[in-house]
Amino acid sequence: MKLSHVLLPILLTSWLTVASASTSSTMPAANSASPTAAASVYEPVRGQAGKDVIWIPTPDGLIDKMLTTAKVTDQDRLFDLGAGNGIIAITAARKYGAQSVGIEYNPDMAQFARRKVAEAGMTEKVKIITGDIFQEDFSSATVVTLYLLPHLNLKLRPILLKMKPGTRVVSHAFNMGEWEPDETISHQYAQGYFWVVPAQIDGDWVMTGLDGGSMRLNMTQSFQNIGGMLKRGGQTLALLGARLRGDEVKFQFITPDKKLHVFTGLVDGRRITGTVVADHVQIPVEITRP
Repeated sequence: MKLSHVLLPILLTSWLTVASASTSSTMPAANSASPTAAASVYEPVRGQAGKDVIWIPTPDGLIDKMLTTAKVTDQDRLFDLGAGNGIIAITAARKYGAQSVGIEYNPDMAQFARRKVAEAGMTEKVKIITGDIFQEDFSSATVVTLYLLPHLNLKLRPILLKMKPGTRVVSHAFNMGEWEPDETISHQYAQGYFWVVPAQIDGDWVMTGLDGGSMRLNMTQSFQNIGGMLKRGGQTLALLGARLRGDEVKFQFITPDKKLHVFTGLVDGRRITGTVVADHVQIPVEITRP
């Protein structure tokens, strides 16, 4: 009887200790799944290697200057080539109302950008495509943004120059070689460049509508820089102050009677329609390919 009184408490204590240890070993540790889950979420790293470039995000201040220089509005369709984390496409949609499309080669980065689009509440206005900028069709863009390397800009240049005249192009850091920018953009230590895709107007044209009959016009062109000569009979008149911005063309010429004529018009394929102003009189004219 005395023995049982001694052994019973000892046996009971041992059983409780074993049961407690067994229960603890079968229960998961608090937050044990969180580190694994967190590690599986992709996060880009500044300077990480990509297909052709390393990833360095464009500063927010320069993004705003790029988009304001391009005069982005809710009427625009913007394509960001090499979209990275999607910040340019998101900003264009959120602050300027544009419909935006980002093209990103790295599928992990593209998915990360989609997550950022969702977090910004911009899924109705921003689309991120996983693709190659040299394979995807962005011909519907009214604005193109990019932050690539010089050799990639030069590779893209012929594609951009075939886009609709008036399309705006903005690049962070690197230019387009001989295609001089229409404007240079600066923000702190960052720099950008802005172009308007020019119409193709080099070659021979015929101007009609002025007194004295038609005039032959030969225009020379190097990107947005233009010049040329007007001819009628034996007279040759140089184009003065010739300018081309998108599909808008302007030039002046002086006739033998010393009158200054100012032409302003719009290019539409093989036709340029506009007006000539001389002696405060505005005359509608048409310039067509022969």
